[in-house]
Amino acid sequence: MKLRALDLFCCAGGAGMGLHRAGFEVVGVDISPQPRYPFEFHQADALTFPLEGFDFIWASPPCQAHTLAQRIRGNEHPDLIEPIRARLIAAGVPYCIENVPGAPLIDPIELCGSMFGLRTYRHRLFECSFPAVQPEHPEHTAPLRKMGRPVQDGEFMHIVGNFSGADLAREIMGMPWASRDELREAIPPAYAEYIGRAAVAFINWQRKAAA
Repeated sequence: MKLRALDLFCCAGGAGMGLHRAGFEVVGVDISPQPRYPFEFHQADALTFPLEGFDFIWASPPCQAHTLAQRIRGNEHPDLIEPIRARLIAAGVPYCIENVPGAPLIDPIELCGSMFGLRTYRHRLFECSFPAVQPEHPEHTAPLRKMGRPVQDGEFMHIVGNFSGADLAREIMGMPWASRDELREAIPPAYAEYIGRAAVAFINWQRKAAA
């Protein structure tokens, strides 16, 4: 029987696609409509959606409370990491919380596009309730093209804000279904696939140990 993963704060499905590729049957939840989400979707609040019946739970709470740009501007955003962590611990199944560098995650690993051969750096942190090894982090030798300027050969793309070149961003991120606005909020599926495979290995180990 296929393992089931719940993808909370799913947005357009970057994480969901990675979990699917790792072998999970994926269900997404987001408080906003997500017409391009590629799997079963429920428009609901991640802080109240039922967590029963899943083997693994992924959560990508909004990152605005922890981004440098928002802190510089003095903007205030709700921090949902602690309340969602409490829910995930209470659920009693393996989980991963994803967010930006600077977020208050517990013993996270950091992933970067360079670890997966992607033309974007896009650092993200992952708090996992199971063993997940951070891959070797290659030195950043390729220049990062600044937002709004066309990406040249040999350059990495900065997929944030009002970036230009959505078609190239879809190719780089591995999300051909996503809109421009969805891409800047997403993680590449390669990240979630990497974490998801570690989760599958852990779940299978747990089941063998309990047999």
